[in-house]
Amino acid sequence: MLTNSPGNRHLPEQGTWQQQLAAAITDPAQLLARLQLDPALLDPAGLAGLQHGAQGFRLRVPESFVRRMRPGDPADPLLRQVLPLGLELARTPGFSSDPLAESSARLAPGLLQKYQGRALLITTGACAVHCRYCFRREYDYAADTAEADSGRWEAALTALAANPSIHEIILSGGDPLSLSNARLGSLLQRLQQLPHLRRVRLHTRTPIVLPARVDEGLLQLLRELRLQTVVVVHANHAAEIDAEVTGALQALRATGLTLLSQSVLLAGINDAAQTLAALSEALFAAGALPYYLFLLDRINGTAHFEVSRERARQLMQELNALLPGYLLPRLAQEEPGQPSKTHIDIGSVL
Repeated sequence: MLTNSPGNRHLPEQGTWQQQLAAAITDPAQLLARLQLDPALLDPAGLAGLQHGAQGFRLRVPESFVRRMRPGDPADPLLRQVLPLGLELARTPGFSSDPLAESSARLAPGLLQKYQGRALLITTGACAVHCRYCFRREYDYAADTAEADSGRWEAALTALAANPSIHEIILSGGDPLSLSNARLGSLLQRLQQLPHLRRVRLHTRTPIVLPARVDEGLLQLLRELRLQTVVVVHANHAAEIDAEVTGALQALRATGLTLLSQSVLLAGINDAAQTLAALSEALFAAGALPYYLFLLDRINGTAHFEVSRERARQLMQELNALLPGYLLPRLAQEEPGQPSKTHIDIGSVL
């Protein structure tokens, strides 16, 4: 295995994406040893606090993402996104297990409809990385997905086929690119047989944290799709975009699909205008157009990541002065029961 020295941080990881995923780090002690960090610098209770924080939502991070972290830096913005902390177990007023009220948006097991004309399919509960701010960290995936292929998406596909008002299907999870090419291809084939569907959208963090997932089999699936295809990748900091990630994003875009990006505004990670500007520039250079910057979804255990709406507006005003308009993501918040995402007015340029 490669070490995390400056000379090899941008070398491609060895093995297939499945092998890399299987080798993902799941132990806080192993992660901090790799980064030469004392647990006491991250949590007042030291390693015990980190391990306690991982009990409800375990650590999972691929080696390729770890290699982009700065050794010896407890404030590294990539590390802070994935390292469990004991304070995640604290309960904060206004934070809940289902902040977007997704349980009330279910049309069928695995099929959610929040907005007119489009629906979201929970394809899997698996992800290549466990982001600590994940709004589905307490989601009951067992109620939506079956282990056996025979029952995996049948109820959702039946409900989707019976609803001609739905023109766009969003594949989410978990992460749809956690599925093998065979399973993903089978699902896409079923979807494009529905005459009322015009577009398929894949929301994924995997090309960012595990760029080897963008293999030739996946690219061929995307080239062959009849449906207009949109891929929305999730990145929060420019340090996530290295040469390997850039290659993966450019390969996705070369299939002819539309490539967008979305981010979450996170305290201590990207809550500075220069940091957000660098992220937009890095994503666009890699072929992805900045799309949304979301306020935090208030899931239990994530209060330490929250940036206020007022501070977010101020940051966007500063960002507006740094970037051309096409690189400026829309500041937004998802609110339960609303007919669309809430776009937050940032006011005039400072």
